[in-house]
Amino acid sequence: MNDRLTPVWACRGAKVGFTAAAAAVATLALPGIASAHVTVQPGTADGGDFTAVAFRVPNERDNSSTTKIQVTLPANQPIGSVQTRPMNGWKVTTRTRHLDKPIDFFGTQLDSVVSTITWTATNRGLRAGQYDDFNVSLGPLPKSGSLSFNTFQTYSSGEVVKWNEVSADPSVEPEHPAPTLEMAAPAAEGSTADGAAPDTVKSSDPSTAQGAGPSAKSDGSSTAGIVLGGAALVVSLVTAVLSLRRRRPQVPAESLAEKPLDRSGV
Repeated sequence: MNDRLTPVWACRGAKVGFTAAAAAVATLALPGIASAHVTVQPGTADGGDFTAVAFRVPNERDNSSTTKIQVTLPANQPIGSVQTRPMNGWKVTTRTRHLDKPIDFFGTQLDSVVSTITWTATNRGLRAGQYDDFNVSLGPLPKSGSLSFNTFQTYSSGEVVKWNEVSADPSVEPEHPAPTLEMAAPAAEGSTADGAAPDTVKSSDPSTAQGAGPSAKSDGSSTAGIVLGGAALVVSLVTAVLSLRRRRPQVPAESLAEKPLDRSGV
C-alpha cells in the first residue's frame, strides 16, 4: 500500500474554505453594532400602549469615559408611568415635574410625572470602544406622532455632548440628533392595510389563529436568518471543494500506458 501525503496547497485551500464559511456564519450571528449616536432601541412602538425601550449609548472618546447619562422626557407629552431597571455600576435617579393640567391614568388624575432620568457611573463608566443599553419602561404612549428625548452625555474629562437636535427634514440627519421613538398605529381589527375586508378563516385550533399574527412574522424572520446562514456555509464549503479538485495533480496518460498487463492468469 502506497502512503500518499496531502499536499500543502490542499491543506491551505481547505483551511481558507472553512475559514470563509465560519466568517460568513459569524457575520450573520453577530448582533448589530452600536450606532455612533445615542439612539432609542427599538425605534418604533405601538401607539397608545406600554413599551420597554433602551437608550443605546456608545462612548465616542478615546481618552475619556462616559460617566453620566441624563434623559429628559418630552414636556408637551407627559407619560404617566416611567420605570427604570437597576444596572450594575450605575446609580439611577429620577426627577418629577408638576403638571398644570392633570392627566388621566386609568381613572386616576396625575398632577406630576417623571421629567428626567439620570444614570451616574459608580465605577469607571463606559470606556473607549464600549456601549451600553439604559432600559426604561414607558406608557401609555401617545397614539400617534413621535417622542424625542433630549439626552446629555457627560465624559470623565468634563465634556458634555448634547443629543437634542431634531431635523425638520427627515432625510437630513443633524450632527447630534435627539433619540426619537416613532409611534406605529396598530392596524384596525378585521381590516387589511388597504381597507378591504380580509377573507374569513375559521379554525378551532388556537395555534392556527395565532400563527396569522405578529408571531408568525417573527418566526419567518428567524427562519430566514437560519436559511441565509446555512446557505452561506454551503456556498463556502462548495467553493473549497471545487478549489481542491481544480488543483489536484493529474496522472499523466503515459504512465498508465507503460504499466505492463498481468497475463499470469491467461
